[in-house]
Amino acid sequence: MEKFDVIVVGAGLAGLAAAYTLAQAGVEVLVIEKGDYPGAKNVTGGRLYVNPVRELFPDLWKKAPLERFITREGASIMAGERSINVEYCGSELSQEPYQSYSILRAKFDRWFAKQAERKGAMLVSKSRVDDVIIENEQVVGVWAGGDELRADVIIACDGVLSLLAEKAGLRTLGNPKDYAVGFKEVIELDSTLIEERFGLEDNEGAARLFMGEVTRGKFGGGFLYTNKDSLSLGIVVGIKDLMEGSPTVQAPVLLDEFKQRPEIARLIKGGESVEYSAHVIPEGGLKAIGKLYGNGILLAGDAAGLAMNIGVTVRGMEYALASGYYAAQVVMEAKEKEDFTANSLSVYEKLLNDSFVIKDFIAFKEAPTVLDSPRFFKHYPELMGNIMKDVYEVPAGPKDRLYPTIKKYLTFKEMWSMAGDMRKVMKI
Repeated sequence: MEKFDVIVVGAGLAGLAAAYTLAQAGVEVLVIEKGDYPGAKNVTGGRLYVNPVRELFPDLWKKAPLERFITREGASIMAGERSINVEYCGSELSQEPYQSYSILRAKFDRWFAKQAERKGAMLVSKSRVDDVIIENEQVVGVWAGGDELRADVIIACDGVLSLLAEKAGLRTLGNPKDYAVGFKEVIELDSTLIEERFGLEDNEGAARLFMGEVTRGKFGGGFLYTNKDSLSLGIVVGIKDLMEGSPTVQAPVLLDEFKQRPEIARLIKGGESVEYSAHVIPEGGLKAIGKLYGNGILLAGDAAGLAMNIGVTVRGMEYALASGYYAAQVVMEAKEKEDFTANSLSVYEKLLNDSFVIKDFIAFKEAPTVLDSPRFFKHYPELMGNIMKDVYEVPAGPKDRLYPTIKKYLTFKEMWSMAGDMRKVMKI
């Protein structure tokens, strides 16, 4: 029977952040990863906002294998036969330290794991944790591959559908409306073509979000991030909408349709798909975050529900890094007191509450409710597309004035409905 100070389950960003921080302080830590290597199963997103966590890991960023720093922000509202695109380029996005980067998790996580190992962390890959060991109402270890491994504290970073959180009694089965499923392809493309098609230079990058017909009007959207020699392209769609929406649609079909849109096809033309992956994503926001600690156990990253979608940004990676860091701080404090009970580990919740993590979730607590309206994904894309079509149309005969052209769409009923939606939007 092996005994460690800490066992971290899952070598994603949260788990590796915890292991790196603990090992750096001389704490004996074991990381158990189910994949062939760290990053093999970690496919979330494609963009990391560095500013919130820059000071937590000051030694990492200069050598980290990040892809391109994002200088062009884009949003597309897609109707059935047309789209409206908005792009933002600000001088602040092109100045160091850069705000965000595109990232390939298979590459970054593998590198991050090596940094943690150099600090003294132990890593075991290709090993699945099946259960927690509970004695006297306290988690004291895990069962992994038939082996009994014990520790003072378990930090569960085993993903959005965390088995360990359920086994430890920290949460029950989730509600489908609080989750989405994402499908992503990595498409190899020559760096010169990427820069030409997106108006970039050197290591500059672009990020675009899409909503509307990309998910057939269901909750969710599409995303595209430029990497050095590839594109990360995918869609996210709400699980509840997939289960209950009519007509039913197979989620992978949405990605195929997305790639065939003229707006997307011309951007990925000549590229080769080299990776395909799917991943469940937390979408419930603050209201869906459950208990984060128990006797001998802490939850971090997706296992804690720390991902947030507010429409114009989709975030999660920096929350994972920060939660792993704060979990490590709490464990080190508990180790000094030799007290690993829930009362001692409850400091974790306070640290998160005092950090940008929970402050962000409180600020945008209404975002899931606002985005739950199907009007944002179906009605408004078609309405705006039709308005723009008529505004830019030059007929064979005389052209109507702009105001009447727009006014015919903005009836009293429509304006009243828009006012109601705007009241919702004002909450975020």
